[in-house]
Amino acid sequence: MVPKQTQLFIGGEWVNSANGDTFETINPYTEEPITSVQRASVEDVDRAVDAARKAFDHGPWRRMSGTERGDLLFKLAELIKKNGEELAHLEALDNGKPITLAKIVDVSNSYLTYKYYAGFANKFVGDTISAPGDFHAYTRKEPVGVAAQIIPWNVPMLMQAWKLAPALAAGCTVVMKTAEQTPLSALRVGELIKEAGFPDGVVNILSGFGEDAGAHLVRHPGVDKVAFTGSTEVGLDIMRNSSTSGLKRVTLELGGKSPFIICEDANIEESIQQANFALFFNSGQVCIAASRLFVHEKIYDEFAEKSAKLASKAVLGNGLDPNTTQGPQISKEQQDKIWGYIQKGKQEGASCLTGGEEYEGKGFFVKPTVFADVQDDMTIAKEEIFGPVMQILKFSDYDDVIKRANNTDYGLGAGVITNDIGRAFHLTNGLRAGTVFVN
Repeated sequence: MVPKQTQLFIGGEWVNSANGDTFETINPYTEEPITSVQRASVEDVDRAVDAARKAFDHGPWRRMSGTERGDLLFKLAELIKKNGEELAHLEALDNGKPITLAKIVDVSNSYLTYKYYAGFANKFVGDTISAPGDFHAYTRKEPVGVAAQIIPWNVPMLMQAWKLAPALAAGCTVVMKTAEQTPLSALRVGELIKEAGFPDGVVNILSGFGEDAGAHLVRHPGVDKVAFTGSTEVGLDIMRNSSTSGLKRVTLELGGKSPFIICEDANIEESIQQANFALFFNSGQVCIAASRLFVHEKIYDEFAEKSAKLASKAVLGNGLDPNTTQGPQISKEQQDKIWGYIQKGKQEGASCLTGGEEYEGKGFFVKPTVFADVQDDMTIAKEEIFGPVMQILKFSDYDDVIKRANNTDYGLGAGVITNDIGRAFHLTNGLRAGTVFVN
């Protein structure tokens, strides 16, 4: 499949970059270029923000009823559903993930996200407030304004939906910068946005790099809000730099080193399946991945042995092959980074039960790797790896494992598997994480 769109989407038009620069997007399975894409410059960011500002301040978007905005979001959802096969193909091609996964997770959930917020668009309500004296006081919810949105490469289409849909439902206009590794599905969705009939300038999509386009976008005085999903390091930079030209609202979803506690009363076979999915899903490239498995000492040895056996059954291959269960990592840089962590785990004394060997052949693959005998102070137990590397730690005391689970710089997610409801409440109440999953 040849990608249909490689230009920048600014003010309702597809245009080349102001300076004519392009960059290649690489297929992580073949390590070869898929196509060349226009690279947004600082000038292109200015044009996109101006278009979004004009659409918000003077266009019809913010003055439309919620129902009218919802109608357009419904149209977009249906177009995504209609073009689902093509979109899944683009995700598998550009990201490397299995196409079956792209269909079930990325395309399907993007459709549901736009559909959900389409229904929510006319449900923003304020309050009437009782005030002393002859006063009438009320609140009215209004769109923030121009939203700068920067999405990552691990689930690009779904992240685009999670960013765009709520902002558009609220009446904001958007300038979105895609990840330079995976611009293709976002650009195709841009075509569907135009086809759906969104007013010009409401959505602007830039393919480009963080060091120039992204940095300028978050600092731009015409932007009212910044939303970013990606690494903690970049998130910190955005927090520092986004308000240099005036205060902005900032929303960040960053890295994770999520603890997953497997209790001794858990069904061990089901727990192994859940833990495998929670870590190896999407080649381990998930911010909320269960990358610190705390397993009770009574079931530890059996759990570790069977987890390694299951991980070794993964089928590595081309994402476009329906038999593939694990695709490549997104880039050579990520492959090398993960391999460095695997070597570090071995050097620091963790036991490698499966994997742990460099992949021989084409593609940015990392073999599924399982480490046992992992200690809290090991590098692989503290730092986000963002790849198919499982760390299994042993525990015996529940109050102690809560302390160990919370001893991290991260707090994105956590998980518990137990058949004891009292224990479930005890653990979930003690874990300091934004989202805690049970069973």
